[in-house]
Amino acid sequence: MAATETPDNSGFKMPDPEVVSRSMADIAERSQRLVGDWLARQSSPDTALDPLNIGGAFLEMTARLMANPGKMIEAQLGFWQDYLTLWQNTAKRMMGMGSESVIDAPSGDRRFKDDAWQENEVFDFIKQSYLLSARYVQDVVKQADGLDAKTAQKVDFYSRQFIDAMSPSNFVLTNPEVLRKTAETGGENLLKGLSNLLGDLERGKGKLRIKMTDTDAFKLGQNIAVSPGKVVYQNDLMQLIQYDPTTATVLKRPLLIAPPWINKFYILDLRAKNSLVRWAVAQGHTVFVISWVNPDARLSEKGFEDYMTEGYLAALDAIEKATGEREVNAIGYCLGGTLLGSTLAYMAAKKDTRIKSATFFVTMLDFSEAGELGVFIDEEQLLALEEKMNKRGYLEGSEMATTFNMLRANDLIWSFVVNNYLLGNDPFPFDLLYWNADSTRMPAKMHSFYLRRMYQENLLKEPGGISLNGVKIDLRAIKVPAYFLSTREDHIAPWKSTYRGTQLLGGKNRFVLAASGHIAGVVNPPEGGKYSHWINPDLPAEAEDWLAGATEIAGSWWPDWHRWVSALAPEQVPARHPGDGKLTPIEDAPGSYVAVRVS
Repeated sequence: MAATETPDNSGFKMPDPEVVSRSMADIAERSQRLVGDWLARQSSPDTALDPLNIGGAFLEMTARLMANPGKMIEAQLGFWQDYLTLWQNTAKRMMGMGSESVIDAPSGDRRFKDDAWQENEVFDFIKQSYLLSARYVQDVVKQADGLDAKTAQKVDFYSRQFIDAMSPSNFVLTNPEVLRKTAETGGENLLKGLSNLLGDLERGKGKLRIKMTDTDAFKLGQNIAVSPGKVVYQNDLMQLIQYDPTTATVLKRPLLIAPPWINKFYILDLRAKNSLVRWAVAQGHTVFVISWVNPDARLSEKGFEDYMTEGYLAALDAIEKATGEREVNAIGYCLGGTLLGSTLAYMAAKKDTRIKSATFFVTMLDFSEAGELGVFIDEEQLLALEEKMNKRGYLEGSEMATTFNMLRANDLIWSFVVNNYLLGNDPFPFDLLYWNADSTRMPAKMHSFYLRRMYQENLLKEPGGISLNGVKIDLRAIKVPAYFLSTREDHIAPWKSTYRGTQLLGGKNRFVLAASGHIAGVVNPPEGGKYSHWINPDLPAEAEDWLAGATEIAGSWWPDWHRWVSALAPEQVPARHPGDGKLTPIEDAPGSYVAVRVS
């Protein structure tokens, strides 16, 4: 859309009437259809009033607060005292006098990066009022004594969701950048934003699916997931990709990588500059990667043990046929790492020694401190989730994506609300966000087992607590060398929780902590040198003691891992190519399984 060049007396550009008329007609038609669809869904038995059991948690918190009103009054007095100081300081600024801020936004808070939030007295007042109110709400929530840990965590989490939603940056009249854009375009940004909003509702079939990036800018196998290789094996649950070598000789022991099936494997092969796959190949590894299927209702009865037998164990058989090698180095990422630990314990019980080293990327084996994902896992929510999954046969990928996005709502929800709907901008093409939006489903049987046995009951850490294929497993029976890579700002697998895995496995373990989070801390190539990492060869019982004795090293952890794994078996052999062994290539990487998208 283009505004006319004739401004009115107020300085606003006047919008083109013809463009506005066409836009409004289109918006009206799409809105009517969406409202009709929404009304039809309200009669569906799937619609629940409080599926997350939030109301009960806040009702209990309110009762606790009323039982001890003194703390509430103390918090209110502090809030009003700060608010009065803010009024006084703002009045001084308006009279040209200097004054200090009562409260400042955290340094990494991008909501208030526009200069007007600091330089304009009105917007500075709005910002500080919001920050004071947010602090007050959080203080009140924390005053409720006697709540059990689960309820307290849920109240705190959803209070922060409310606080984030109420940020003045999320509203037209209190966001200086949006007001400026509205004046410059004559309001066409808001029309474009409304069209973007309707488009997201249409894509989500009435549920909001925020478009985070230009999805047309990327094509699998063309400008993303482009490392050359072949699919050399496949079954119902996965395709196994063998990548082409780039060195004359390679390490004798192949490398098997299993990503989580919550997401797709190409997070490790986004582009040449940040591809762990490409880098590992260049270091002389014969790299095999599992590309999990995006399951539908036909695979609803696939369980956690099926991912073991048709995943890791089937891949080991295929690698032996492809290379002639029985001994393998294995990497598991997140849920893929939880499966790796479970598989190794199963193999230990079966006297199967084919995996000679294990690397765990941001992996929980002990779920006693599961982080904020635990907010979504209690009996009421699990029953509601299981009922929904059993009807469809799977958990919809978009629902899983929404859960993860809520863990970083300001970055992964509200920043796009402002950019797409208020500013009327198209999302920027970004490979990581393209991958993040390429969500996957979860088979009902597997996901229920995983959430209940591991997250809710924390049985994986217990000797014999879990049985796979009729075999009781024990993580302490794992004797292979293990490398644990965790990230300091991980919202999904908190590093202090992942550290507990070093105390469970019975072999020689190494723990390395990377800066940043669950994705950026892992996908941190040496050439970029963006994030540092910490090392400490000792493994005391507590994570805090490990960090206290750790040394920070600049740059990526990738070279440290390669030195560790290659020293375990340094023997070299001539480079292997897909098709050299007993397996005939099926198709080019990245394969067809990864191309199946959730509609």
